[in-house]
Amino acid sequence: MSSDLAIKVDNVSKCYQIYDTPRARLKQFVLPRLRRSFSLPSHPYFREFWALRDVSFEVKKGETVGIIGRNGSGKSTLLQMICGTLNPTSGNITANGRISALLELGSGFNPEFTGRENVYMNAAILGVSKDEIDARFGDIAAFADIGDFIEQPVKSYSSGMMVRLAFAVAINVEPEILIVDEALSVGDELFQRKCFSRIEAIRAKGATVFFVSHSASQIVELCDRAIMLDSGEIIASGEPKQIVSSYQKLLYAPAHLRDGLRQQLMAGSLNGSGKDLATGDDTAPAEREIELDETFDPNFVPQSTIEFEARGARIGDLALLTGDGRRVNSLKKQGRYRLRYEVNVDKFITNVRFGMLIKTGSGIPLGGFMSAATLADAIPFVEPGTRYTVEYSFTCFLNPGVYFMNAGVFGSDDADGEAVLHRKADAVVFRVLPTERNCSTEIIDFDFQCVANIND
Repeated sequence: MSSDLAIKVDNVSKCYQIYDTPRARLKQFVLPRLRRSFSLPSHPYFREFWALRDVSFEVKKGETVGIIGRNGSGKSTLLQMICGTLNPTSGNITANGRISALLELGSGFNPEFTGRENVYMNAAILGVSKDEIDARFGDIAAFADIGDFIEQPVKSYSSGMMVRLAFAVAINVEPEILIVDEALSVGDELFQRKCFSRIEAIRAKGATVFFVSHSASQIVELCDRAIMLDSGEIIASGEPKQIVSSYQKLLYAPAHLRDGLRQQLMAGSLNGSGKDLATGDDTAPAEREIELDETFDPNFVPQSTIEFEARGARIGDLALLTGDGRRVNSLKKQGRYRLRYEVNVDKFITNVRFGMLIKTGSGIPLGGFMSAATLADAIPFVEPGTRYTVEYSFTCFLNPGVYFMNAGVFGSDDADGEAVLHRKADAVVFRVLPTERNCSTEIIDFDFQCVANIND
């Protein structure tokens, strides 16, 4: 292994044996041995699941590399094998330097030991001597910031306190290689910033950082290089922004386009010439624009819909439409769309208003609209049996991602004032497709314009 390399992964594969029942596991343990002793052929009682297949890459000392990919792509398995907590089925992994890993934070703590005792035990596992921890214990305790609880048994800690202490140990042992698996979102905002600041300091000292994240912004901001895993294979690697863009295209693409995109990305990544093997185009697929169209995927439906009790009105038949009336749930940024739903009224109601709301996947409201600004502008009264078609038109100024829509009917069926007559939360889910060379960041595209002039 070259002296300038921190990590070398050479044709690594990992296979798990999947048993359908405990009886099948017992058969696999006993019967093949018996059959071999009688020179009889045997067959396995398990199914193979390949978490990784022939993965190879190198990480140089001082480099920060991010791994990105869909759930189940093999990211965590890869990190565990680099740390040595899992063994590969085939292939070799070499690491050059002291490794500190932030995998399942706090999983190695003994709940009966105090925080102080766990600090020493955890540090010993990382290969740090007692004298080193004696010198650094004050920094670890200050970083964790759990006060006198550090002298109490860990079983009395909240989950947040345990995570803070585990992070403090791992981050303060001066690692030469820091491996992080989705652990950069622990604690409150101030503690998160402290974690990022310490990682930046470790990078500045020349340490290698290798981490997994689902956050595109973390990959772009922290990494020198990014690697995309999918179904246990490396399908692209290179400049972080480019890889993140390719990942978003694969993630948000309709199901019938994913295999083609995956093959294009693999061809561009594995063919060193940069030529697209599928088309002969001299521009690599990761750089050439892959146009995704507005489509409707019937399998892309929300799993979190909550329907409130109806009180005189009921919402039905929700649809997201293009300007020409096509039903879609994959939208283009800055495209014009319509949300349409039916409302059936079965009681006499007054002061009727209709509403909609768009939210992020974590439930943050982004914006909505009411059909009337005040009750004075609402529909004064509606007879039973009335049926409305409600339609909102809007321009999609959202950046690529997955979003949810609510629909509601407001009014009164008695003298108690305005109430929710019916509401469907997370009634519609849609994705906004990635765009090439997107300079806009975060959730909403404000159509910023930037001009930089040289001062004379």
